[in-house]
Amino acid sequence: MFENTVQLSQIFTTKNIIIYFIIINIFGFFIMWLDKRKAKKGSWRIPEKTLFIITELGDGIGTIAGMYTFRHKTQKIQFVIGFPFITILEIVTIIYFILR
Repeated sequence: MFENTVQLSQIFTTKNIIIYFIIINIFGFFIMWLDKRKAKKGSWRIPEKTLFIITELGDGIGTIAGMYTFRHKTQKIQFVIGFPFITILEIVTIIYFILR
């Protein structure tokens, strides 16, 4: 049991967490660009549920930045309110666990 705790603490380092958030946010920004591009071409689209799942995985900043940079999904209230809400909720949760 103790070995698993040591291994997890080695995986969940501050450096690795920061790297994860950088990568996931770049990915979300790219996904918003890709979906906008596909929308313009009239081809297969990324499901809205998938965009929300990506945001829930810690990608709020990337998807919000992509949404406004590419003017994609800005007319849909569930995205305009949902992405920032999820992001704020995640930030508050992280702060709670840090200060606890």
